[in-house]
Amino acid sequence: VQLVESGGGSVQAGGSLRLSCVASGHTYSSYCMAWFRQAPGKEREWVANVRTLDFDRDTRYEVSVRGRFLISQDKDKGTLYLQMDRLQIEDTAMYYCAARKESICGGAYRQSDYYFWGQGTQVTVS
Repeated sequence: VQLVESGGGSVQAGGSLRLSCVASGHTYSSYCMAWFRQAPGKEREWVANVRTLDFDRDTRYEVSVRGRFLISQDKDKGTLYLQMDRLQIEDTAMYYCAARKESICGGAYRQSDYYFWGQGTQVTVS
């Protein structure tokens, strides 16, 4: 499985960005996929995850981004998106897309829960 993120950039506080994660080399339809982020000098932290098969019923968000970030997907394109609105300076980080080998997302909040990773895309909020 290969994951490639894009869509990062620089934005002023209060602005929006949409990140994309294109997945290839596997059948997209039944995976647990997630977004993580890592700010300079900090641990990589979980942002959100989704079970692609039950997209509308199995999506989770970290508390600080709930109501501001939204996961969506295009199954035909094998692409996961992260719409980020009302961005804050504290959202500045490298954002990573990740996928598990298992399809279960519940409780999967650690880096070690995910096997496949993208290279990351930088988001800077000023």
